[in-house]
Amino acid sequence: MTPFGEKMRDLREQKGCTQKEMATHLRVSGAYLSALEHGNRGRPGPGLIHQICEYFELIWDDAEELKQLAERSHPRVVVDTAGLSPRATALANLLASTIHDLDEQTIQWIIDEIEGVRAGGGKRGPSH
Repeated sequence: MTPFGEKMRDLREQKGCTQKEMATHLRVSGAYLSALEHGNRGRPGPGLIHQICEYFELIWDDAEELKQLAERSHPRVVVDTAGLSPRATALANLLASTIHDLDEQTIQWIIDEIEGVRAGGGKRGPSH
């Protein structure tokens, strides 16, 4: 399941609707909506995201959060390390080969570290 799929499921449960009801309203197939929710399809396009926001009556920050989750929810990611250091390439390959073995606490720690760099607006790490 992707972060977007998890959020969409939570919103559906809060609204008390089924995937089938939501799919009918959005004019998509139930199979597509299920695959999207479970992370078996790529991220939705901006038009569908807009429809979903309208369906759940999301505005401002909530709508923006859903858009950001969609951007971060492609289930098959390609990391291009061309032009980066050999260590960056090693990191990308290590993560790709071991992500299935990481527990949720470790995954959250990695996310927090990377988001800390992004929030600080610059490079950061153990030596900075």
